[in-house]
Amino acid sequence: MAIVGIIPARYASTRFPGKPLAEIAGRPMIQHVYERACCATQLEKVLVATDDQRIYDAVRGFGGEAIMTGAEHQTGTDRLAEVASRLPDADIIINIQGDEPLISLEAIDGVATALIANENVVMGSVMTPITDIIDVRNVNVVKVVTDLQGYALYFSRSPIPCLLETETETRTWKRHIGLYGYRRAFLLQYISLPRTPLEVIERLEQLRVLEHGYRIKMVELAEDHSIGVDTPEDLQRVRSVLETQLAK
Repeated sequence: MAIVGIIPARYASTRFPGKPLAEIAGRPMIQHVYERACCATQLEKVLVATDDQRIYDAVRGFGGEAIMTGAEHQTGTDRLAEVASRLPDADIIINIQGDEPLISLEAIDGVATALIANENVVMGSVMTPITDIIDVRNVNVVKVVTDLQGYALYFSRSPIPCLLETETETRTWKRHIGLYGYRRAFLLQYISLPRTPLEVIERLEQLRVLEHGYRIKMVELAEDHSIGVDTPEDLQRVRSVLETQLAK
């Protein structure tokens, strides 16, 4: 079964322009993401999908594989699907965030394995326990609840399950980690689905899948130490972690 990891990367980020090329320990961030993804045992190939020549040249410069896409895409998923449409031999596509140089290999391999193990699973993602009660209330931390078989019931920026005023400890809350795996045929179908009411309200693209009646298999990790780089401050945190790791 051919499993391809694709890293969508764009230069024109509103909050952090040029983010994929931000330097970390002497290398661009996209190189850290790419090389880490290449260490995942389940991926046959890793590609960077970009509409920017600078990112394309940087990836080719360090020996990575990159592919140019159209510039009209509104989301990383749309860019992912364009590349997937050019890969007829791929069975499973793993969407790897280009701003997570500390991405968990366990997450990548776990999602891939979930799709390999059950042909009825069309999409998979990752969750991890929330260990800080503050994160339960944080709208920037996306929560997910699942059924007894581990399929997502709902994603929300609000506390789900309900957080009572007397609650002071985390118990059942799960943080959603934004790494996705798709069967290629479903990914190409998914981007044609109309946007849905809850997707718009929550500003969570994955709700479109649930609202249209499809299921997302969730893979639970005991912990996750990845740091998404959304701001220059996040970049400094990642630099500190990676420079410490490389110094050992």
